Amino acid sequence: MIELPGASPLLCELAARGVRHIYRKDRLLIAEGEPGDMLYIILSGRLRAFSGDPGKDREITFGTYGPGEYVGEMSLDGGPRSASVEVMQRSECALVSRATLMAFIGEHPAFAFELLSKVIGRARAATLSARQMALNDCYGRLRALLHTLGEVDAGGLRTIDPPPTHLDLSRRIGSTRPMVTRLISDLVRAEQLRVEDGRWVLAKDLPARW
Repeated sequence: MIELPGASPLLCELAARGVRHIYRKDRLLIAEGEPGDMLYIILSGRLRAFSGDPGKDREITFGTYGPGEYVGEMSLDGGPRSASVEVMQRSECALVSRATLMAFIGEHPAFAFELLSKVIGRARAATLSARQMALNDCYGRLRALLHTLGEVDAGGLRTIDPPPTHLDLSRRIGSTRPMVTRLISDLVRAEQLRVEDGRWVLAKDLPARW
């Protein structure tokens, strides 16, 4: 039996039936638009799901996933891949084919509900992201993301530790890196964001407009 942090016993049992592979950093695991019928259960490392505009310096990150999570479930209906997935750091995955998954669900019907809950949760997150993209300008999306990433420490400060790269932020809000760099620099100059001991310290409530 494979043990995965935070994963259900059923997912651990399914992972044990998969074929284990190790992938190097920066490997493109899944290409958006291509056919696929494989579920990737992450045993170690980290993956990033994203979508990009070919030929343009713009991407949107849908999420990053670590051990105990999986990617590839959206194409198990036989349709094309809805996003690309790359390896952020050396990772090991258990590859489960659609046939293996269907057989497993036949033995353990409860896993179908677990899988459905995951799909619904990610669909809701994508809907929220699309709503923010439509209703907020670049700064509004950055502000919302910074508030989400910030955590209140023991001293009552809202911090982000470690801070994300400007490239990562641009990918997550669907903007360009130069735009994010300019906005972060503006926030630093206005003392709405401070860099202390390698972490970001945010103002209690960033301005609603910039």
